[in-house]
Amino acid sequence: MTTTSPARPATRKVSTRTLMTENDGGLVRQTVLPSGLRVVTEAMPQVRSVSFGIWAAVGSRDETPALAGTSHYLEHLLFKGTKRRSALDISAALDGVGGEMNAFTTKEYTCYYARVLDNDLPLAVDVVADMVSSSLIASADVESERGVILEEIAMHDDDPGDAVHDLFAQQMWGDSPLGRPILGTVDSIRSLSRTQIAGYYKRRYRPHALVVAAAGNVEHQQVVRLVKKALAKTGLLDVSDAAPVPARIGGPGPVPAQGAVTVMERSTEQANLVLGVPGISRTDDRRFVMGVLNAALGGGMSSRLFQEVREKRGLAYSVYSFASNYSDAGIVGVYAGCLPNKVDDVLSICRDELSKVADAGITDDELERGKGQLRGSLVLGLEDTGSRMGRLAKAELVYGELLSVDQVLQRIDGVTLDDVRSVAREILDATPTLAVVGPFADPDRFAGALR
Repeated sequence: MTTTSPARPATRKVSTRTLMTENDGGLVRQTVLPSGLRVVTEAMPQVRSVSFGIWAAVGSRDETPALAGTSHYLEHLLFKGTKRRSALDISAALDGVGGEMNAFTTKEYTCYYARVLDNDLPLAVDVVADMVSSSLIASADVESERGVILEEIAMHDDDPGDAVHDLFAQQMWGDSPLGRPILGTVDSIRSLSRTQIAGYYKRRYRPHALVVAAAGNVEHQQVVRLVKKALAKTGLLDVSDAAPVPARIGGPGPVPAQGAVTVMERSTEQANLVLGVPGISRTDDRRFVMGVLNAALGGGMSSRLFQEVREKRGLAYSVYSFASNYSDAGIVGVYAGCLPNKVDDVLSICRDELSKVADAGITDDELERGKGQLRGSLVLGLEDTGSRMGRLAKAELVYGELLSVDQVLQRIDGVTLDDVRSVAREILDATPTLAVVGPFADPDRFAGALR
């Protein structure tokens, strides 16, 4: 009698495709390895530098309360040494060729990157890949960086301009992951163990959850070869037949608060405030409309808020609006820093301007200036290799699509006054949430500012 073994799944093959051509503004190619690791490059033959980054699909919103701050903690620890390199070896390698190396953590992803001359790309790939894939997470390093991170939290908390944004997010999103600070808290950082951090690293930094992006004077297949060679030394690519983690899009987001006031009493010379309402997600088709609206409201020196608060009345040095977008939620807010005895006037003007735009939209001139501001910031922002590299990675991790510059410009140009009026009416008409950091003890004194 013969027996038949169960059929084994077909081994995933290396796949390479062209995402954009030179006619679209730049040659962009993508390769997916059997492990699920994605390598995306954009050729910019007119420059002599390369920006190379490895992006992980994990951020502070992926942490449980007990692990708050772990994503950022890892950002520190991955620079502390691997089996092949000490912390000094890592920094000296890039310093020795005049390169730059850094990392950052957001609520939804983490990035480790280097910018070097094109001839030094092999070194940059080897160093960054070694860091990301084979960090030691040594107990001694965990303890030494614990103190560094606690200092970073203290520095952040000492800046009322930073503190008020964290306070606002906490009030808006409550105890959901979006409401927690990226750095974690003093209590969470003090309680994290080496075992917890190393386990998080092992679970999260898998090839199918990583995107390698490079932009500059590069050739795609060379980058793929360098990445495979560097990661083969660490064993990260031994995992096979894994589907890449899909872009973080949609899903039910946290329920935002509305009409709440929170105050952090500080004996500061300035009052710092954030007034805001729920916005739209990062992939919402109306994000370009929101960009134009934000520019008109408080995105520059000609904006309504800047003109009314600073230029006409001299009530504040810094005042601006902002739109923060996540995969499933967003915020539209106004920040201002002013003398404590002027906070009521500033709040009143901000509320009035939000109401005016919600009721009547913006003018033709504001529409054109807003479009021009978005066009200019987009094109000028993509003049360097780092911005181009980031655009590739975020297309994979958080957008699920890569739009050409011309496509984005077309969407900006397509925004109409009716579009802006519709979005303004829907979003800005909501009862705002307010966070204040300054010499105030009673939140009730601000309740009338929200009516």
